[in-house]
Amino acid sequence: MQKPPQTHWLLYCRSGFEQDCAQEALRQAKQQKPIIGAEQPAIVAGSGYVVVALNEQKLSYRELIFTRQLIRLHRSIATLPERDRLTPILDAIATLPGNFGTLWLEAPDTNEGKLLSTFTRRFQPLLETALREQGRLQDDPRSTRLHIFFPDKTSVMIGSSDPHNSADAIMGIVRQSMPAEAPSRSTMKLAEAIEVFMDRSEQTRLLRQGMQAVDLGAAPGGWTWQLVRRGIRVIAVDNGPMKGALINHPLVQHLKQDGFKYAPRKAVDWLVCDMVEKPSRVSLLIGEWFVAGWCKHAIFNLKLPMKQRVAALDSALGGIRTRLDAEGINYRMIAKQLYHDREEVTVFLTKTKG
Repeated sequence: MQKPPQTHWLLYCRSGFEQDCAQEALRQAKQQKPIIGAEQPAIVAGSGYVVVALNEQKLSYRELIFTRQLIRLHRSIATLPERDRLTPILDAIATLPGNFGTLWLEAPDTNEGKLLSTFTRRFQPLLETALREQGRLQDDPRSTRLHIFFPDKTSVMIGSSDPHNSADAIMGIVRQSMPAEAPSRSTMKLAEAIEVFMDRSEQTRLLRQGMQAVDLGAAPGGWTWQLVRRGIRVIAVDNGPMKGALINHPLVQHLKQDGFKYAPRKAVDWLVCDMVEKPSRVSLLIGEWFVAGWCKHAIFNLKLPMKQRVAALDSALGGIRTRLDAEGINYRMIAKQLYHDREEVTVFLTKTKG
């Protein structure tokens, strides 16, 4: 039996989550049709990326939680000559069909990968100039992207991504800066979630001045600060103290209560939650809020266990879906392990009109 043609996919992920990333991608592919004669995923623990080989299956970036970037891998060069890396890369690109709208040179998001940043910055203009002279680079962000990924200085992977089925940031990372006024670094997690999950028009519509929100497990106030700076009134629920500018802030009501026992007197627009608790317990709490009609939109974190992370996440998100479906609630739910997340996944859940 002839082995079916394969497509290789390069997936970026957080270092240490390579197995979870590959497991999730293979499961998505198998839901379409069985994988016949495919290679085992190329997984190097701590590398920050994986390579999976599929037959005719397509991967959906939006539905992959642990994948930061989704790239179709075309060529790999295992050993680049030290004195002339440009020529073999150009030769490999010459075999690819069509032109490209953008050129991204990338390296793994690891300590070793960070050391390559100086090299990629110097190499990028050389490659860009050569590709423009050949007419292969069109400077159109809506067209196919060309990715040149350096696992190290001596090897390279060459691939492409569809702007409609991939992250629109280099390395799939929407970086945030730490505001001096924010009381904790956790504020960057909510800032990133807002940027990743909502486009500009949706941010304007869903995060309006004068809205009401509840922040469960709020202290010291990193997530509350993100809402307050947008003019949203926040009930911050936590037995711990708020810090910095949020102490006695006119838009903040701090209630020293257990977030799992708190119930609002009236419905609010937003629920946000970043509590250190089992994902099963947090997901049950989120489901209760939506079924009770206490909020319209939510962003929350699910802290992952050390083992069986995909299974724990499936159970938590599946529990929310089952509960909302049973109540006939229309909703949209997106989950991603974001750059500023660590051992957790961030989820955006919003009610829809159907």
